[in-house]
Amino acid sequence: MGKESTERLRYSIEIMDTTLRDGEQTSGVSFVPHEKLILCRTLLQEVGVDRIEVASARVSDGEKEAVKKICQWAEKEGLLNRIEVLGFVDGHASLDWIHDTGCKNINLLTKGSLLHCTQQLKKTPEEHLAGIKDSIAYAHQLGIDVNIYLEDWSNGIKNSPDYVFFMMDNLRDCGIKHFMLPDTLGILTPDNAKEGVKLMTDRYPDLKFDFHAHNDYDLAVANAMAAVSAGATGLHTTINGLGERAGNAPLASVQAALHDHYNAATNIKEEKLTEVSHLVESYCGIAIPPNKPVVGDSVFTQVAGVHADGDNKAGLYMNNLLPERFGRKREYALGKNSGKANILRNLEELGLALTPEQTKAVTQRVIELGDKKELVTPEDLPYIVADVVKHSANDDRVKLDSYLVSTSYGLKPLASVRVEINGVCYEETATGDGQYDAFVRAVRHIYREKLNRKFPWLTNYAVSIPPGGRTDALVQTSISWTFEGKSYRTRGLDADQMEAAIKATIKMLNLIEDLYDQASEQTKED
Repeated sequence: MGKESTERLRYSIEIMDTTLRDGEQTSGVSFVPHEKLILCRTLLQEVGVDRIEVASARVSDGEKEAVKKICQWAEKEGLLNRIEVLGFVDGHASLDWIHDTGCKNINLLTKGSLLHCTQQLKKTPEEHLAGIKDSIAYAHQLGIDVNIYLEDWSNGIKNSPDYVFFMMDNLRDCGIKHFMLPDTLGILTPDNAKEGVKLMTDRYPDLKFDFHAHNDYDLAVANAMAAVSAGATGLHTTINGLGERAGNAPLASVQAALHDHYNAATNIKEEKLTEVSHLVESYCGIAIPPNKPVVGDSVFTQVAGVHADGDNKAGLYMNNLLPERFGRKREYALGKNSGKANILRNLEELGLALTPEQTKAVTQRVIELGDKKELVTPEDLPYIVADVVKHSANDDRVKLDSYLVSTSYGLKPLASVRVEINGVCYEETATGDGQYDAFVRAVRHIYREKLNRKFPWLTNYAVSIPPGGRTDALVQTSISWTFEGKSYRTRGLDADQMEAAIKATIKMLNLIEDLYDQASEQTKED
C-alpha cells in the first residue's frame, strides 16, 4: 500500500477537455461561435485545462469561422499550441481546413479496431495505414502537430489486439504527440480498461497515451481512474459529462477522484468548476441534475438530522469532498427528516437564538411543512420562526378544530367549519364565491348568529412568497381587516395558500378576543 501510494504521488495528468467537440454531439446541443470562444477562454485561463478540442473539421463554414476566432485569440494569448481540432484521413481535406483556421494541432481520427477498418472503411490495415502516414506527413509539412485517435480502440484491444499493435508498431516513430485511446461505445469495465491500457503502456513505455471514456454503463469516471492506474498520462473530459449518447467523463468528477483517490497532480482550479458548469448549462440548455457529484445543487446538503448532529460533534458525516474546495458551502436541509440538529445549524448560520421550547416549536412546524412540500429553504426559516414565535398556539383562545371545503362545476364552493372559541366548539356550513370566502362566511355565521358578536371586515388580501424565499415551499398570505373603526393586518404562512389564509384569519379572531378583554378591563376600571 505504501509503495503504491508513493508511486501515485508521481502522477501528473493532462486534461484535454472536449466539451466544444464531443460535448456538442449531445442531442440538441449546439454552441454558437461567441459561446465557443468564451468557453475556450474560461476553460484554458480560469479552469486550467491543459488542452481543448474545439471542433470537428469540415463541419460547416460557421464552425470554420468559430475556430478561426478561437485561434486568433489563442495566438495573442500564447495558447495556440493548446487548441486542437478533430480531423479525418480524407486525403488532405481536413488538414487544409484546419490549416486555414490557423490551428496547429489535428486529432486525427483513425480506426482502432479491425472490424471498423475492414467493415466501415472497406480497407485492409495496410491500406488504412498508408492513408494515415500520408496525412501525418502532410500535417508536418503544414507545421501542424498530430495526435492519433484510435477509434473503437476498446473493442480493438479486446477482439483484435494484433491489429492494434500493427498500427502502433508502424506509427510509434512518426512524430505523434499523443495516442488517444477511446472507449468509443462505452463498453469497458474498470478491470478491462486497466488491462487494455496496461498492454499499451507496457509495450510502448516511451509514448504518451490519453484515455477517452464514454459513459454508457455509468462507468466513465471509474474507467478513467483505471486508465490512470495503468499508466495513461492524459484524460479526456467534458463539462457536466456532455457527449454522445450517455455522455463522457465529467471534468468535475474526474478531478475530484484524481485528487482524492490517486494523489494525481493536475492544473485544474477546483474552485472554478461549479462556475463553468453553470456557464455550460446556460449555453446548452441542459440542466445540471441536483444530485450530480461536485456541481449539483444538492450534493453538499445534509438532509437527515442525525448527519447534522454528527457534523456538530466531530464532522462525522463529512468526507474529503469539502464544498469550500469548489467555491461552495455545506447546507442543512429543512424538512420532515431534518430534526433539531439541522434547525440549530441553520439558526446558527442566520444568527438567530431561540429557547429550547421555541426550537422545538419551529422544528415541529418545519416537519409539518416538509410533509406538504419537498423543500423548505434556509431563506424561509426566519419567516417560520417569526410565525411560530409570535403566534404560539398554546395561548390561542380561538382554535380551528377542523374544516372541509369543496367545490364542483356549476356550484358555489361549500365550507363546513368547526371552531373552538374560549373552550366551546361551534360548527357551521356556508357557501361562498370561493373556497376561502365560504370559510369566512361560515365563521362569520358563528360569530353573528351563535355568539351575537361582531365580525371583522376583510379589506385587502395579498399572497406572496416570503421575501428571500427561493422556492414555493412557503406561501405568505397577508390580510387587512377593519374592526371597531380600526385597521389591522394579520399574516399566515403555509405551504398551501388556503391554509395560509385560514391561519391569518384565526390570528385575527384571537386578536379580537384580546380586544374584548381590553374593553372589559376598561369597563371595570370605569
